[in-house]
Amino acid sequence: MKKKLLAVALVAAMAMGLMACGGGSSSGSSDAAAGDAAKTEEAAAPAASGEGDIRLVNGKIEVDAALKAAAEAYKAETGVTVAIESMGGGVNIQDTLKGYFQADNMPDIFVCGSDADFGNWTGKLADLSAEPWAADTDAGYKDAEGKIIGFPYTTEAIGLAYNASILEKAGIDPASITGPESMKAAFETLDAKKDELGLTAVIGWCCEAKDLYWSTGSHSFANYIDAGLSRDDTTYSDMLADGGKIDPTRFEHYAEMIALFNQYSDPALLTSGTYDQQILGFASGKYAFVTQGSWIGATMTSDDKEQYEAAGSFKVGMIPYAFEEGIDTILTNSPSWWAVFENDNTQKAKDFLNWLAGDEGQKFLVEDAGFISPFKSCKYVANDPFAQTITDFTAAGKTSSWHWLKNKASLDQNVLGQLYLDYALGNIPDAATFTQVVSQQVAAYYAQ
Repeated sequence: MKKKLLAVALVAAMAMGLMACGGGSSSGSSDAAAGDAAKTEEAAAPAASGEGDIRLVNGKIEVDAALKAAAEAYKAETGVTVAIESMGGGVNIQDTLKGYFQADNMPDIFVCGSDADFGNWTGKLADLSAEPWAADTDAGYKDAEGKIIGFPYTTEAIGLAYNASILEKAGIDPASITGPESMKAAFETLDAKKDELGLTAVIGWCCEAKDLYWSTGSHSFANYIDAGLSRDDTTYSDMLADGGKIDPTRFEHYAEMIALFNQYSDPALLTSGTYDQQILGFASGKYAFVTQGSWIGATMTSDDKEQYEAAGSFKVGMIPYAFEEGIDTILTNSPSWWAVFENDNTQKAKDFLNWLAGDEGQKFLVEDAGFISPFKSCKYVANDPFAQTITDFTAAGKTSSWHWLKNKASLDQNVLGQLYLDYALGNIPDAATFTQVVSQQVAAYYAQ
């Protein structure tokens, strides 16, 4: 999982789309490029075998078997064969797809993980806005005209993750943390009880800038952009796009929360720790909170399984990053989507996606593939520590979007990551100064 999240880091600025979690990579357009011509023969895998068959390119190799099982069930019900072609590891999916395009061998459904990925296929994708599932989710990918052109098959979330057992022992109801004062009070209570709770620190928060800039400069910064807002509210994303402007009042409130994290994090982790150390500390019950998203559930139950079980396989949850009173949303999004290529099989492809969004298809995607459903009507819950939390927030309509995906390319790596580290080191003394420095340097970066 660490490798996957480091891959996210490499694309975690404008239109990164969490490539490692979703599979797509963005590079160029679908027009023939000189370098692509040499790849055509290699890329041209056999097309689906029978008349009326459709083909899906999936970017998550680990769910290949589950998708093939779903395809078999669909064939038994409809007679339509769905060929599943899964790609993973070091495969550049978008380059492979461009090779398919040149060979007149395009799949009917394929994965896209970012704005740039979708941009490769402008004018070539089906409009899915009128499909039955579109009204059942807030996570469909929309193009610049507001048309839904991406089918969301799973959900990931960014929120302040917590150890429910620790909070219960400390007498803290996570629902009571609704703003900066209640968050501060909870941190102070946990800090005072660290020894009896077996805590190393209140929170696992890391500002190391070389490898974890994406965590601070994209995922944490994302809360300044979206926390507490409706999913279609782009106020702060639009300000960034307009010359890198920062709202000083909102950002300073956010910066005060980051100061709280700096104060109560594990000193051994804060400025020089690793992702593995951060998640292992949380899975081992050493931190009451951790600043990572729902994807850590897979690490906790695999790489860190022994330590997580030793800590009691505790229940987890998320609270919003409530840096202003009343912020009540976590940030959820699909890490990637399935797009439908416009061709003679478009309706058959739409029909299959409609089936996947229905009860039988959702059972396969959630229970077999382990996806967290983005559909409000889904009655299944994945076997993942954070699945119920995401399901509950989604059903309650308490989610905000991921407009950080539209940030200027490498803003996190080239600007923000180092500033978060400087703040944690004390080189930037307070929230007001942090706000001023971020405002100046982000504006300068956007002016380049």
